[in-house]
Amino acid sequence: MNVEYTGRQYEVKDAVRKQVEHSLTKLQKILGSNFDTHVILAAEKHRHIAEITITVRDHSIVGLAQAKDMTVAVTEALDRIHRQAVKYKGRWRTRKRHPRKRAPHKRGGAAGEEDGRAAVGETPAAVVPVLVHSFPPSVRTTEAHVVRTQDAVALRPLTLEEAIKEAEFRDRDVFVFRDPEGRVKVLHRLKDGKMELIEAP
Repeated sequence: MNVEYTGRQYEVKDAVRKQVEHSLTKLQKILGSNFDTHVILAAEKHRHIAEITITVRDHSIVGLAQAKDMTVAVTEALDRIHRQAVKYKGRWRTRKRHPRKRAPHKRGGAAGEEDGRAAVGETPAAVVPVLVHSFPPSVRTTEAHVVRTQDAVALRPLTLEEAIKEAEFRDRDVFVFRDPEGRVKVLHRLKDGKMELIEAP
């Protein structure tokens, strides 16, 4: 685990370093120990900004937060990192999981039945093998559950870089925004963690 610190108009204090490294040791239980971390701490007039980027398996997890105190900003950024790391680990496990192989379905009872095959005929000379298929009695359908949200829509025009950071900041897999020219665009996070850009015509 490599940690790199950058201070922008802010001197990185030992207490903040300990706070970050303590939280990263907890993250090792989720992501393993093979990841790099870049911590950017910036101070402006009335706010402190913490941006923490973790790179694991060519995938970046970004936590961005701002507060009046740097310790609070770092805590919020690390909380966002932790939530995204849990999501990332869940997606990774889903991709690694293979469907289970079903055992061949054997139907018992009548003579000549084996592995779903049945013999049909009145006399042994007129017997014809028939393959019997079994279908599920009913098809399960799930009803769509629609929830309206404004959190996935940017209210002001954003550049692509700003939109990516805002989507990470809001912890959204789908984020809708307008670029400075007024065109509608959608950022969509794929299962492998990459961001897909969709441009409306």
